Amino acid sequence: MPPIAAPSATDRAPGSAPANSVGPLTPHLYAPDALRPLRAKEHFLNADTQVELHQHPWPQLTFSTRGVIRLSTEDGSYIVPPSRALWVPADMPHSISLIEDAELRTVYLHSWLGPAWERCEVLEISPLLRALMLALDTTPDGLPPADPHAAQRERWIAPLLVDELERATQIRIDVPLPTDKRLRQLCEALLRNPANRATLAERAQQIGASERTVARLFRDQLGMSWQQWRQQAVLAHALPLLARGMAVSLVASASGYATDSAFCAMFKAATGQSPTAFQHKKRG
Repeated sequence: MPPIAAPSATDRAPGSAPANSVGPLTPHLYAPDALRPLRAKEHFLNADTQVELHQHPWPQLTFSTRGVIRLSTEDGSYIVPPSRALWVPADMPHSISLIEDAELRTVYLHSWLGPAWERCEVLEISPLLRALMLALDTTPDGLPPADPHAAQRERWIAPLLVDELERATQIRIDVPLPTDKRLRQLCEALLRNPANRATLAERAQQIGASERTVARLFRDQLGMSWQQWRQQAVLAHALPLLARGMAVSLVASASGYATDSAFCAMFKAATGQSPTAFQHKKRG
């Protein structure tokens, strides 16, 4: 699917613009090369921070040891809780929104390392993959590494880390956007108002298409069903509201769910925790 410009609703929930915008967090000070094929960095960032759109000529893994983040590209957004990491291919423009206070970790890989994935991939982090990523030195160029053997350890860790990447389970927690103008109109309408409980048949009628046609377009253009896409869009809308302390019942209603229990079941299946646990962790 060719790159397309995403509407602002995919980058943040309505009414929740980031309070603080920062630059690309100095990726040039961590550029991987043949001597140091893996480079890692860490930043502690507050909720409502947005890392501005940027790109670099090497792929990266983005994850957080605590806090949920949302990474946005030109054709969609990806929700990344601490149990998962996001693969971002080289030269792909991306920005990051902090849904809660987070310890953001990034691993840069030399261009000849890693899988040949051409799109972003959300990955389940195995205990070994997490340990390997956290073992990397995070000192920027211009300063002596905290570990004098950092370069050697990075070269040893590289092949095992890549093997773990290729074994990792891929999970869909993204809000992709279609190229078809009618389907895009439908998607943008839901992103603007997730509480609207109109059925797919009703939404299809509004764009002058049949329900069967729209269902086929979702499968052909986005690789998922209408129900799956709507769940991803609702999750991207609900997470910032929960992070701000809104009651679960209100978030469920604002997300278009008729019952709290149905919303809680969706949330736990997608993030591995209940909405209440998510809020308690944030307050803690």
